[in-house]
Amino acid sequence: MGPPASAPEAAAPPSAAWELLLPATAAPPRARGRTLQAALREAVRSGRLASGTRLPSSRELAGDLGVSRGLVTEAYEQLTAEGYLRSDRGSGTWVGGAVRAADPRARDGAPRPSGARTDFVPGTPDLSLFPRSAWAAAHRAVLAELPHQGLGYPDPRGLPELRTALAELLVRRRGVVADPEHVIVVSGVAQAMTLLGFVLHARGTPGVGIESPGSPEHAALFASAGVGTAPLPLDDEGLAIAPLHASGVRAVVTTPAHQFPTGIAYSARRRAGLLDWARSVDGLVIEDDYDGDFRYDRAPVGALQGLDPGHVAYTGSVSKSLAPGLRLGWLLVPASLFEEVVERKRTMDLGNPVLDQALLARFVERGDYDRQLRRCQRAYRERRDVLVAALEEHFPGTEVSGIAAGLHVVAALPARYGPPARFLERVTAAGVVVRPSGHYGATSADRIGLVLGYAHLPPARIRDGVRLMATAMCG
Repeated sequence: MGPPASAPEAAAPPSAAWELLLPATAAPPRARGRTLQAALREAVRSGRLASGTRLPSSRELAGDLGVSRGLVTEAYEQLTAEGYLRSDRGSGTWVGGAVRAADPRARDGAPRPSGARTDFVPGTPDLSLFPRSAWAAAHRAVLAELPHQGLGYPDPRGLPELRTALAELLVRRRGVVADPEHVIVVSGVAQAMTLLGFVLHARGTPGVGIESPGSPEHAALFASAGVGTAPLPLDDEGLAIAPLHASGVRAVVTTPAHQFPTGIAYSARRRAGLLDWARSVDGLVIEDDYDGDFRYDRAPVGALQGLDPGHVAYTGSVSKSLAPGLRLGWLLVPASLFEEVVERKRTMDLGNPVLDQALLARFVERGDYDRQLRRCQRAYRERRDVLVAALEEHFPGTEVSGIAAGLHVVAALPARYGPPARFLERVTAAGVVVRPSGHYGATSADRIGLVLGYAHLPPARIRDGVRLMATAMCG
């Protein structure tokens, strides 16, 4: 069949369209067919030959271009097979109806700032503090020193030099038990959770406990590995032990150094109780140490893993200390899970990029990572203090918690600023983005709960954002 009867026959393409095919006439004889096909294909993609356009016969086009008829016939047949053209016996050759011009630009689907005047959504460090000069120097050194064979497929556990540097760093700063041979380099906490999820699923684990309130990402990551999750409540000391026992789970995800989002550090009694539970059920505690390096009132609380490495899987990353876009982190697991996790890592991606691993190893070895942490500590402590002072000034009576560590605070505003729905509507209209505590599973009957991230905001923007919220509620 030809084109639909209701559609008028398209006119023969203007000569300008055939100019796109002229390179074929100048190509070497052996490349002339491929060049003609490529030119025709591009003419259709770009829209120069519109959908429904009838093409000249092979004899006519060969005469116009000064090439053999067989070359044109072959080009028509090839593009018809690919779907660019359609040909019906007795009706000629037509540009296919389903072809659309392609957008040459790739779209960026990465999470971006909202564009609001102030965005208090937690989870991002100040990316302007990234140590570009020191990172560039380490990059040059790595490129100069890395042997050629070092660019081959890596050990799926990670480069030996990075595993050694990370083991020393984690023992010194976080109090973990870390043998370089049993450190696994991952692309971040998300991959660490997914790897553990796949291994637990393969072992028949029906579900994993997660903190409630807690990070919504934990449930999503385990669901992607086919493992269900059971929300478990907290109290003032951390994860409540009695509901944990009653749940029947044998694996649980925790953030004991700085619980997200409440900001509490698990008490010594609760940490001991959690490990007692793990031993009693031969279970697994998964420790997400997402911002454990940032403590402002005293030295950071040591990792839970250091108390019982046989029942705790420990994971962290450079996403808060350097930048999330680096996609570099670490995972330590009990010996009983190690080989399965490494094999799953191997089949997942064959290991992390070699240059990135070598670069981070050098950055840690030379002390640059420690210097970066000290720099961020000073900046983030100042921003925390600015946020707390601004809340006291503009929202008197607000209770602020979780301020001793991390990159966010929890603010409970008095009921007079409610109801919560109206508060959120007004501050959003004023150009301020905030996350209510309910987004993470927390509820309050008489107060407006907010989880306010501050690390990514300069002090002036923090003050302005709190002032804008207050103005919105007075209007």
